[in-house]
Amino acid sequence: MSNTMKMTEDLKALGVKKGDILLIHSSLRSLGGISAGEAIEALRNAVGEEGTLVFPTLSYMNCNPSKPNFDYYETASNVGYLPEYFRTQVKGVVRSICPTHSCAALGRHAEYITQGHKDDVTPCGKNSPFARVKELGGKILFIGCGTNCNTSMHAVEELSEPDYLFGDDCTYNIKDADGREYQAVCRAHGFKGVAQCYYRVTSLLNADEYRKGFVLSAECHLLDAKAVWLRADEKYREDPHYFIDPA
Repeated sequence: MSNTMKMTEDLKALGVKKGDILLIHSSLRSLGGISAGEAIEALRNAVGEEGTLVFPTLSYMNCNPSKPNFDYYETASNVGYLPEYFRTQVKGVVRSICPTHSCAALGRHAEYITQGHKDDVTPCGKNSPFARVKELGGKILFIGCGTNCNTSMHAVEELSEPDYLFGDDCTYNIKDADGREYQAVCRAHGFKGVAQCYYRVTSLLNADEYRKGFVLSAECHLLDAKAVWLRADEKYREDPHYFIDPA
């Protein structure tokens, strides 16, 4: 059995189904000797033609208040090889417009998931891909990277705005997919003096909302997005500092 076929079967065993909307955090290296192209093929096979793949293509290291220029095509992601490969090498992928927290998507719901992000004035607002994956009943898949890199938790934080969340506003220079240039203001996330502990959300989920297993050599986690939002928002309102520790 090829690596691609084995990865597809492992994803199905983990709970990925045809038609799923997957928001994917990943470490390609954790999968073992599979190429980025083979991994994307396996993911596409697992969700089928009616499914949708979404990768965060966060660029906060490359676009920020000291470097305030975002280009749809040229601004690279800084969250690993697989998202950047997906964004730049896979035909048909579309990217959301956000200087620091964009996502790239492919599949049935790709346009809807990405098209509204440009209208938000925060990194993970109500029109962001993170919110729309939840709205559409999607799942969050972590491939070999643990669950602490759960960017959807920023979107949940923005619902109640705990005191550590936001820093200053920044005006960015944007170039979109059609080459149009304009300026947009976006609030920066702060997190000064705190360490994010988003892995704690898995302890709030039941067996129908959270599954764990191996895909090839990678330990993987599959979370129901709506359940993550519901449980995390309840906990933030009960204890705004539940998901952080002092840095």
